Amino acid sequence: MRLRQWQDDGLRRYLGTSRDFLVVATPGAGKTAFALLAAQAMMDRCEIGWITVVAPTDHLKGQWAEAAAQHGIKLNSAFANFRKSTAQDYDGVVTTYQSVASNPGVWAEMTDQLGRPCLVVLDEVHHAGDARNLTWGPALLKAFSDARRRLMLSGTPFRTDAKPIPFLRYDEERRVIPDINYDYGMALQDREVVRPVVFPALDGEARWRMASEHAVSKKLSETDGNTLSHALSAALDPSKEWIPSVLHRANEELSLIRRDTPDIGGLVLATNQKHARAYAAILEKITGESITVATSDAPRASRSISEFASGTSRWIVAVQMVAEGVDIPRLGVVVYATRTRTELFFRQVVGRCIRRRGDDDDLCARVFIPTIQPLLDPAARIELTVRHVLRDEEEGVRSRHATGESAGGEKGEPSELPRKVEVIGSSRSVHPYTINSGEKFGEPVLLQARRLAQEAGLPASSEPSAVVRLMRLAGSRIGDGKPWPVVREQTLVEQKKELRGVINRKVGHLAALTCNAHRNIHLRLNESFGESNIEQAAIATLNERLVLLDHWIAEAKSTAGREEFLF
Repeated sequence: MRLRQWQDDGLRRYLGTSRDFLVVATPGAGKTAFALLAAQAMMDRCEIGWITVVAPTDHLKGQWAEAAAQHGIKLNSAFANFRKSTAQDYDGVVTTYQSVASNPGVWAEMTDQLGRPCLVVLDEVHHAGDARNLTWGPALLKAFSDARRRLMLSGTPFRTDAKPIPFLRYDEERRVIPDINYDYGMALQDREVVRPVVFPALDGEARWRMASEHAVSKKLSETDGNTLSHALSAALDPSKEWIPSVLHRANEELSLIRRDTPDIGGLVLATNQKHARAYAAILEKITGESITVATSDAPRASRSISEFASGTSRWIVAVQMVAEGVDIPRLGVVVYATRTRTELFFRQVVGRCIRRRGDDDDLCARVFIPTIQPLLDPAARIELTVRHVLRDEEEGVRSRHATGESAGGEKGEPSELPRKVEVIGSSRSVHPYTINSGEKFGEPVLLQARRLAQEAGLPASSEPSAVVRLMRLAGSRIGDGKPWPVVREQTLVEQKKELRGVINRKVGHLAALTCNAHRNIHLRLNESFGESNIEQAAIATLNERLVLLDHWIAEAKSTAGREEFLF
């Protein structure tokens, strides 16, 4: 196979140098191929006789075994700790960090007693420094200290606040020192490894309330650290307006791309399994097609991902299972619909759709994101050269790395917020701009560019922001200064109607708890606020009705539903 320049340079350096070697390379650059070529060369030179690959997830075990087989290397991806050994006709095994951490002694014995010098490949090794995985680093040290060679791989920049990882080198400022670094900026310049990517940013209004408080409404673009999580909870609620409108928009973009490349697929990344299934149901209504759902509780999740990767269907919806390492080269559109908002995780997701499939792959990938600052900032930086260390003080990003799907939700952001958030509603999304190479292109100029591209006979999948940049380079003054779309604010009538709906639901809940008629509860509310009926209520008193209902419901629960507590 033809080696890329970075692979050729890296192989020469690794085969002729140290015991430990760290490769930091952007997703799609060929890290797996690099490791297998290195293993193959060392086996041919009788430098090693056994390979142990440690991967982050069970799904990636199968991918490693399949990739190794193409190089004539036989890896056992079904090995389990309790077996303690494997058949001698294998060239090695694939396991997970979790398996090594659960019994590092098994791996130390295997490494030491096989009688064959061992190469250990630690895939996405940055996980071993994650604060969530405190046992992984010590386990790796115990399991693989006696290995003849160790090769560490990562597609993600390392953090300076992580725990030190065994077998890596650090400088005085606790930054990891890679032996070879091939980042997204370098790969984009080579024009043979990765695609360009743009970020359509979608705004909208989110509405919610906290228990015993008035309702709050906020545009996503105006949220801050105190309101961002609550606003995202409302926007990502599948029963409200924002996320269904985003899915409609993303599917329309995918349809345009598929006119030129019919097998291009899309990924929707959801916060939890409930949302994932709801998003899939929405997409099924939009497309009339069956939607693949990959969640950790599904017994055939890995098979579903593999079938989607080799198929031609439109969409796959997942909960972080395809965020890192999973190879689906036909992905071209991503909808980022998860509350996880760390830069490292965001970069991993972007990495799923930037892998080129050959010299004739001219696709520009699209990643749809909400207009929140923790995503807008890295989206604006994503095509700039990425240093191998992300320092919080330099980047202004508080990185708490979320990896894999877990019952506890996202790191740094619990699955249940400390205070109960009651989602009220969200508006339809608006598309004020798209981010391309750090520059914002407003929707009016994008629509103009798309029309001009069609008139010029360009492919339907041509990215409008790229067309604008090209025309500007040619001296065109495209763009008429029209204002970007803004979020439509609710009218007073709409606000009251929405709050009355919430009140009616709470009245129904209270009626069930107390065995009182809905009418009686409404009469009591009217008396409390001096109004003849709910239609006469102002916004302020509608909110106060909600506060009072919260109090009554809490009291009803504390008295085991005895109806006499209220009436």
